[in-house]
Amino acid sequence: MIKHLFHKISSVGLAMIVLFSTMSFTIEKHFCGDRLVDVALFSKLNKCNMNSSSVELDNLVEKACCKDEVNTVIGQNELLTHSFDDVNADVQIELFNVTQPNYVNTELKLSSKIGFDNYLPPNLIINRLIINQSFLI
Repeated sequence: MIKHLFHKISSVGLAMIVLFSTMSFTIEKHFCGDRLVDVALFSKLNKCNMNSSSVELDNLVEKACCKDEVNTVIGQNELLTHSFDDVNADVQIELFNVTQPNYVNTELKLSSKIGFDNYLPPNLIINRLIINQSFLI
């Protein structure tokens, strides 16, 4: 349960890292004189109206000019992709052994000999498989 939950959280986290590292966005700022009027991240920038009464012309130090400042954050646009075939064969085998610990390695099974030379099986008095008729198919 905990392993399954950890797997889901880590996969969502890695997907978010890829998403945010490749995302680009622009921050726009509008200044009237030296005063910041509006900041826009994903929306349209609201520019001031110099003729309206909302902007106090007395606070502007003889600068009737408005300026826009644009800051662009450029994300990564090229991702590296690797296939499993690019990895060395020894590393592939080691990765398989680490990720599949319950898989029986046939080379190890053939090379290791278990000695039952001194062990004698018990005497078969009644063959219970025949009596109960339970056969492996």
